Amino acid sequence: MFKQNIGSFDRALRAIVGLTLIAMAVFVEGMAWGWIGAIPLATSVVSYCPLYSALGMNTCKR
Repeated sequence: MFKQNIGSFDRALRAIVGLTLIAMAVFVEGMAWGWIGAIPLATSVVSYCPLYSALGMNTCKR
């Protein structure tokens, strides 16, 4: 599949941000754009960020 390019701290931060945005979309009226939180949550789950790859970035320790 893809080579991991997201480290553990980055993954945790993305998961927290993603879940927070999704929770806001669910519980706060007028926050439909909060569903954008699915993107950082998904990249956290798979440990791969296409933008990092395009920019040549890698936060994953080797």
